Amino acid sequence: MLKRSIIALSLLTILTGCSLDGDDGKDGLQGEQGPAGQNGTNGTDGVNGTDGANGTDGANGTDANAALTINLIGRAVLNAESPEGAAEIVAYQASKQRIFAINSSGDSAVVNIMKADSFDRAALVKDNEGVINGTNLSSEITLALNEHSVGDANSIAIDANNELLAVAMAASNTGDAGLIAFYDISGDEPQFIKNVTVGALPDMVTFSHDGNKVLVANEGEPNGDYSIDPEGSISIININDGVIADTAISITFSAYNDKQAELEELGIVFANPTGRTINGNLINTTVAMDLEPEYISVSKDNKFAYVSLQENNALAIVNLEDNSLELKGLGFKDWSNLLFDASDKDGGVNFKSYPGLYGMYQPDTISSFTWKGANFIVTANEGDAREYFFDTTDEADCLAKGGLDYDEDDGCLSYIDETRAKDLTLASNFDYLNNDNSDIGRLKVTTVKGDEDNNGEYESLYAYGARSFTIWDSNGMVVFDSGDQISRITASVHGAAFNNNEDENDGDSRSDDKGAEPEALALGTIGERTFAFIGLERMGGIMVFDITNPYNVTFQDYFFNRGLEADADITGDLAPEGMAFIPAEQSATNEALLVVGNEISGSIAVWEISTN
Repeated sequence: MLKRSIIALSLLTILTGCSLDGDDGKDGLQGEQGPAGQNGTNGTDGVNGTDGANGTDGANGTDANAALTINLIGRAVLNAESPEGAAEIVAYQASKQRIFAINSSGDSAVVNIMKADSFDRAALVKDNEGVINGTNLSSEITLALNEHSVGDANSIAIDANNELLAVAMAASNTGDAGLIAFYDISGDEPQFIKNVTVGALPDMVTFSHDGNKVLVANEGEPNGDYSIDPEGSISIININDGVIADTAISITFSAYNDKQAELEELGIVFANPTGRTINGNLINTTVAMDLEPEYISVSKDNKFAYVSLQENNALAIVNLEDNSLELKGLGFKDWSNLLFDASDKDGGVNFKSYPGLYGMYQPDTISSFTWKGANFIVTANEGDAREYFFDTTDEADCLAKGGLDYDEDDGCLSYIDETRAKDLTLASNFDYLNNDNSDIGRLKVTTVKGDEDNNGEYESLYAYGARSFTIWDSNGMVVFDSGDQISRITASVHGAAFNNNEDENDGDSRSDDKGAEPEALALGTIGERTFAFIGLERMGGIMVFDITNPYNVTFQDYFFNRGLEADADITGDLAPEGMAFIPAEQSATNEALLVVGNEISGSIAVWEISTN
């Protein structure tokens, strides 16, 4: 309001005398100055005017991201009646724009093949929670694997050079050799070529970038009572001018059998029941038996294969020019200066720092890329414990046969390497915390590390996985680790639903056990930038990081299609297990695509990713 003031003015009147005829008289003397007039009083303030009516709200702006726009444009559900296991590992055939997915949910293993040459986006409608449950893709070809190959399917890979499909088939009996089944996919329908025998439990298969080699990670897990424990190995199948070799080259770890102590110094972990008698057998697990290859990535120049040894917290590097082998321990992640939610019983999101707590990286999926001509390895640090059961008649029979515990559903526990922190006696350096359900007591940790002087007290605690993704150089050195970003971002986005499980809506239920659990991984180039896509098995979401420069990594986005309403039925896409990145030039939409196989929901999700 404008405030007005009235100022009194003094009026000075000057009178000038004059005559008609006579001369003008002289000016009279100037009179004395009169007193100054007094200031007038201030006027009163005017009344404030009334406020104008509020304008109408503008329309909500769309979500923006500095680099990427990400939308779900394709979705299929395989075996809707029993979806778990119906969609795990996926692959893409660029020449025919087809998606291949392993489906192990039925009585026999199959590969479902669906077209990805067009997407009816209008068919994907969001529900009240913003989740898409509809589909616009369907299986057009079902490849019955057991017609030519026995066993269960674990992995698939496609080579564009020779238009080949390779399927890793695990034998039904522990210790038996597995197979790689090859198919010609140049025509409208796959045509079986041959089976090639590989090692025990082939868990992952991939082609070299030039199509000249097939590499297989043979995990070689034991049976329930460790009476059969095959060696882990890596198989290489050569392909010359499109002709697949009849036999595979086997690379084993037997040369390291007398080097366990040296390997442990490198941060490699060995967890097994050596020295115990179980079900009548004295267990003596060698290094070669204990090492279990999980996943393989081939360097862009086809000179090296990088193999994750998940349970062992290690990386194997194979020189593909002479098939020589090198092992590197990944060491341990120090949580003392990072934030960590360790309990699923503390009422929600509770981050703390824990000096003395370490994480075993234990990567599942790995990939690789180049920067400045050098090779770098990217790992999704899921973590994995060991737990094996065998059949007995009852608890007494179990304990008599050397078992540790009996469960009516699982049977007799022969070996486990995990426990909760509250079940361990902690050394005095942990006096700063409460080893109970509200603090670190619920956290699952390994029993094979941490008691440095073997006095029954643990000076360090080692949790499974690192709740992160990591970039390593070819020397095995950490270049970048996402630290506590995955936990902090998901806590900010999901609130009370943070650290949910993949098969129920119960927030905080995984804080004690690997958190959101980064498992799936794919790298892709969009424009001139290289991105890492990290699939979170438990939360169901996917993190995106720009890793173009491995020494200057930046978080870009987080996207998901999952319902999280507490105690409601699960909806959307759950448990990303495998992912395939499709460059824009190979995509039907002329934009990059990310194909995700979701294990629990049995769904294939196709996300379109474009740059802004």
